Amino acid sequence: MIRTLLVDDESLIRAGLRFIIESAPDVEVVGEAEDGNQAVDAVRRLGPDVVLMDVRMPRYDGLAATGAIRRLARAPAVIILTTFDSDEHIFTALEAGACGFLLKDTSPHDLIQAIRLAHGGDSMLSPRVTRRLIHQITTDQPIRRRRDALARLEALTGREREVLTEVGLGRSNTEIAARLNMSEATVKSHISHLFDKLAVTNRVQVAIAAYRAGLVD
Repeated sequence: MIRTLLVDDESLIRAGLRFIIESAPDVEVVGEAEDGNQAVDAVRRLGPDVVLMDVRMPRYDGLAATGAIRRLARAPAVIILTTFDSDEHIFTALEAGACGFLLKDTSPHDLIQAIRLAHGGDSMLSPRVTRRLIHQITTDQPIRRRRDALARLEALTGREREVLTEVGLGRSNTEIAARLNMSEATVKSHISHLFDKLAVTNRVQVAIAAYRAGLVD
């Protein structure tokens, strides 16, 4: 079972999310929190696999809580689930280590799929968020930033660059293994090396590195 923590300051939203999530046979809700402080404490106590995190909450918001949670030992995956899709929220969440950014109009099927992907080390972004993210990276970055991004790739092997490109294209481990003629275990090993060499914590950040370096159009 994929152990999930719900974080939202509205009890009605949490109840609706619980109903959706527990309709899946492989996902369970292990706890709830009303704000970021409670979320960090609940992660320490309950050890969830995935956290669904709202952004705007009293006292300690979801973006700050995401960063705090991702800095914990044995940190769970964090998916931002919000009605707000501002560029500031998107980039802050991804830089804090969130592996997904979904809007609250996401379908129940896609929500459950995002939890499964996050638990497996993958990521999922709402289509509208993805378009804005790609536009920001590909049109608004200066030449110096592109050079810096390329410099970060100098430590990569040729095979790791190939895997980096595939991740940037949004392909799963299974798809990458088939395209590059390697086992899924080898793909996971290469992605682990990418995390270390690029100093990132999730696949979204790996994909951003690929875009910034110009490996993906």
